[in-house]
Amino acid sequence: MTEPKPEALDALLRAFLSEDVGRLDVTTEFTVPAGTRAQGELIAKSECVVSGLPVARRVFELLDPALAWEEVAAAGTKVTAPAPLAYLAGRARSLLTAERVALNLLQRMCGIATATRRFVEAVAGTPCRILDTRKTAPGLRPFDRQAVRDGGGVNHRYDLAEMVLVKDNHRRLAGGVARAVAAARAGAPDTPLEVEIESEAELAEAIAVGADRVLIDNQPPETVARWCALARTAARPPFLEASGNMRLDTVRAYALAGVDAVSVGALTHSVTAADVSLELFTG
Repeated sequence: MTEPKPEALDALLRAFLSEDVGRLDVTTEFTVPAGTRAQGELIAKSECVVSGLPVARRVFELLDPALAWEEVAAAGTKVTAPAPLAYLAGRARSLLTAERVALNLLQRMCGIATATRRFVEAVAGTPCRILDTRKTAPGLRPFDRQAVRDGGGVNHRYDLAEMVLVKDNHRRLAGGVARAVAAARAGAPDTPLEVEIESEAELAEAIAVGADRVLIDNQPPETVARWCALARTAARPPFLEASGNMRLDTVRAYALAGVDAVSVGALTHSVTAADVSLELFTG
């Protein structure tokens, strides 16, 4: 899986800070005396799965390289409120200026990890894995993906270069599954290839042309179970994935239908942020 290097992540975080600060943090600059030191703690005020503390730390460090930091909750840990997540100390002005960006990312990542954990728990006891999708807000994908991993999920392709995924529009514009797969194999022969299917005929065609993965989209669990059984009879069965408006109350039925994975766009496109705050004191 392709993930940005630390310097690329720093560039993103600097851009987020620049967007938030603008020309000057006028409130902090004119109310907090220069040289003031502060210490405090990050507190989870809602039950959540922890994710994003290293990211929050880096946001603070970009404005105060001498930041003192102690994490007290490990990534992937489920905490009940109120729960301390980390203690920090540094230049008061820097901590205040970085606070909103750090909290926005931390709250979002904890929210994604929490939602992911619920889906993972819903399919517990089956071989089915919970996958994310590319339905992320631009600029936030590396952080969202980390949160999914912290919640126990598995990342799908990072970007359009990482995997061929022939979807409905590709099929129509290419002239069908076989033509799309043949063209993709010719142009990117070493790239994993997945085909999204919406009918039994398309399933048979995808298997016949040797798709590595088959994505069964927007079908009821009963149909998915029947198509999975058919696919498993192939000489080289593909990896089977289901998608399409997956919910906590339905995902287990899909897991029991026999798919290897379920992809859930809601993990990252409909995030409910965790409630996390920063409490600062002089000292």
